[in-house]
Amino acid sequence: MVQRIPASADLEPIERASRDELQALQLQRLKQSLRHAYDNVAHYRAAFDAKGVHPEDLKTLADLSKFPFSDKKTLRDNYPFGLFAVPREKVVRIHASSGTTGKATVVGYTQNDIDMWADMVARSIRAAGGRAGDMVHVSYGYGLFTGGLGAHYGAERLGCTVVPMSGGQTEKQVQLIQDFKPAIIMVTPSYMLNIIEEFQRQGLDPAASSLQVGIFGAEPWTDAMRREIEVRAGIDAVDIYGLSEVIGPGVASECIESKDGPVIWEDHFYPEIIDPETGEVLPDGSEGELVFTSLTKEAMPVIRYRTRDLTRLLPPTSRTMRRMGKITGRSDDMLIIRGVNVFPTQIEELILKMPKLAPQYQLVVTRDGHLDKLDVVAELRPEATVSLTVGEVESLARELEHHIKTHVGVTTRVRLLAADSIERTATGKARRVLDQRPRG
Repeated sequence: MVQRIPASADLEPIERASRDELQALQLQRLKQSLRHAYDNVAHYRAAFDAKGVHPEDLKTLADLSKFPFSDKKTLRDNYPFGLFAVPREKVVRIHASSGTTGKATVVGYTQNDIDMWADMVARSIRAAGGRAGDMVHVSYGYGLFTGGLGAHYGAERLGCTVVPMSGGQTEKQVQLIQDFKPAIIMVTPSYMLNIIEEFQRQGLDPAASSLQVGIFGAEPWTDAMRREIEVRAGIDAVDIYGLSEVIGPGVASECIESKDGPVIWEDHFYPEIIDPETGEVLPDGSEGELVFTSLTKEAMPVIRYRTRDLTRLLPPTSRTMRRMGKITGRSDDMLIIRGVNVFPTQIEELILKMPKLAPQYQLVVTRDGHLDKLDVVAELRPEATVSLTVGEVESLARELEHHIKTHVGVTTRVRLLAADSIERTATGKARRVLDQRPRG
């Protein structure tokens, strides 16, 4: 791996500012954002009034805790354009997430929003070691999903050459990487594993490709998966974080020199960590639910938006801004199996500690009488598929069951399949949980 560490002179002044300077800017922008939302969005005016707070009540950053939360239901209840704070004619682009239930969540952008978003993704790519002139292969999906276009505009803003490949067509992904020789790839980590597998299927060494940096986001992934990708592809793997409701990718991103958690670009997005049950704001370092308030968005400001992502706020290292820890799960997709809280990332960590197992798995939840049951379906690596006996495979399955029971505290049945048996996604996000419990 060739590390491309940014020089201090490459950083924007705000990335080197003192904490006091940053907080003064945050307070100024937060006051403006609350006023903008209150004056121009009926929902926020009603929500603030119902809670008995007014934008003028914000005197310090800590006063934000007095204001009401918003969430996906807020967006769906105001579908499609009820949260816009500018006339629809001032909105130059609309994105939407399909969601899993109910109506899509719709977000809008003014030209200033698009420019700010591009700036944040450009900053993120630079933090990952990217430079003007680099070729960036974008394998995030394009369209209503914010990933592809967000990465695209940010790479162009930095001065990179963009290959707008989008997801799918894995053979062609490999062909273009071989032919065009990009230095950077932006893609989901699970789809990067598909690309690595396709290199190997074609008899090519993925670590010998031109790629030097992978910027991975759109789904939770572990440090164990980082090591897996870095070793197999011979690249530096860095984490980028974002969500459509807040802006898209580029809310936070890791710095290549430290790779110690995404730096939140706090000059535009103010983070809080709350207890997901009580809504109480927790001190930095405590694990809880991540909440964002936008500081500079025009078309659709978000106030105390509950992301449902579970993480921690960590102190600054490579930049002035705070970092976020790896996402350990979501407050709304946590599995409860016979009273035990289970997150997919916990199982993933254990699978990746077993060298004969591949990083592809599914959690299948069913109901046995009145009790929930969890099956873990995982894959053997190609070499293990060929070399192991049936008895040895059974022994590996029992070993993983033991690790899950010991570290997670839940009894599972593990099934190990041959390499490439679990269905791969064409566009990136792996479907890790199959909930087959009866409804109603």
